[in-house]
Amino acid sequence: MKEAIHLLKFSGVKRLAKPLGNFIVELVEDEFDALVAVPLHIKRLREREFNQSALLCHHLSRKFNKPLLHNALTKNRETFLQTSLSGEERRRNLKGAFSASRDIGGMRLLLVDDVITTGATVNECSATLKRAGAKEIIVTALARSMPKMNT
Repeated sequence: MKEAIHLLKFSGVKRLAKPLGNFIVELVEDEFDALVAVPLHIKRLREREFNQSALLCHHLSRKFNKPLLHNALTKNRETFLQTSLSGEERRRNLKGAFSASRDIGGMRLLLVDDVITTGATVNECSATLKRAGAKEIIVTALARSMPKMNT
């Protein structure tokens, strides 16, 4: 799984989004109104040329026959790469980094990310969507990675 995620995310093997998305389809119940991808900042999106979470979302949208809310959530500012930060640093790094840009009042949303490590990203995204009026946020990802512990 780790290798497949890295091929998708860092090597641009976009065709992996469909089989990887199928793993999520098997785990998620069809109890949401629409899908939202964890966004990338525009600078990172231009560098990578795609958002791996959005690719997964696109596939899930088709499988569940639910709308994908493009740009419902945006990343307002560039942040430090999360991989080198502790859990607390990750939370501070992301505080206020996202905004909701669509009317999502009363909706039950499936928030999709590729990997969850400390949960800082999905927590901040979820809080932003809730402040914008979302009724419920269901979070899913391909993998859960445990942060390295300082010893």
